[in-house]
Parts: sequence; C-alpha cells; structure tokens
Amino acid sequence: MKRAFQIILKPILTEKMLKQQEALSKYAFMVEKTATKIDIKRAIQERFNDVTVKHVQTVNVHGKSKQMNTRRGITRGRRSNWKKAIVTLRKGDSINFFENQ
Repeated sequence: MKRAFQIILKPILTEKMLKQQEALSKYAFMVEKTATKIDIKRAIQERFNDVTVKHVQTVNVHGKSKQMNTRRGITRGRRSNWKKAIVTLRKGDSINFFENQ
C-alpha cells in the first residue's frame, strides 16, 4: 500500500472549490492515477488527522491538445492525463491548507 503523500499529489484551490469548501465541506485533490476511492479516503484521514471522510468522487481528466506557432513551424503537443478526487467531509470538519506546520 502506498503512503498518503504518494497518493495525494496536491490540493486543487480554485474559486469554485473554495465556495464548495465553505458551503458543502467538499475538497478537491489531484491524486495518483491508480488510486482507488478507498485508498484516497485512507490517505486523507491519515494526512489530515482530525477529519472524517464521508464520501469520495473521482474523475479522470483528459489532457488538452495544444498547438503553437513558432518560427520553425507548428508545434503540437498534449498535456498529460490526471485524476481528480472530490472528497466530502463530515459536517463540522475542515482542512486548513495554509496553517503553519
């Protein structure tokens, strides 16, 4: 079994997710592609000690295709695919990403 810091890569802090954090106690994370919902739940509870995970939703996000015009012609590329997990916490629980550690 992988450790929590190997499963949870980074939090997703967008304006939409900040609104959901305040209203619904939902938090989004970029996670490893092979992580299951059970792995994600255990990793969140291990990494952030005082929280209880109520529900986990996962989404496989496909990378966008990109195209750039340069002096040498058109350069085509693609961003990599990644996995997003939206975690709902028990009512009253919260995660503070900006506290001093």
